[in-house]
Amino acid sequence: MAKINSFEEIIAWKKAEEFTLLIYSDLKECKDYSFRDQIQRASVSIMNNIAEGFERGGNKEFRNFLYIAKGSSAETRSMLGLALKLNYISKNEYTKLINLSIEISKLLSGFIKTL
Repeated sequence: MAKINSFEEIIAWKKAEEFTLLIYSDLKECKDYSFRDQIQRASVSIMNNIAEGFERGGNKEFRNFLYIAKGSSAETRSMLGLALKLNYISKNEYTKLINLSIEISKLLSGFIKTL
């Protein structure tokens, strides 16, 4: 495996950034501010935990942060289901976001296994 020099090179981080930008965009009109803020924080937590864990320098600590990122991904997926039921997002937005979230979780799982 090639050496990763920065967290920005990590595919899961890139996907998490894309995911976060979509969350912000798709929910920008949502007037349920506490819901919107929570789902945004959860999505940001995915990418930030990947970044923070990488910068810690050790595989054991990095792995712990990747598990936290996976947890934030699950939290976001849970909230997306609620967003759909509350009509905060369309079925198409939901499907796109859920699929991306699942992809991120799988990437994180694979990365955890390699560490």
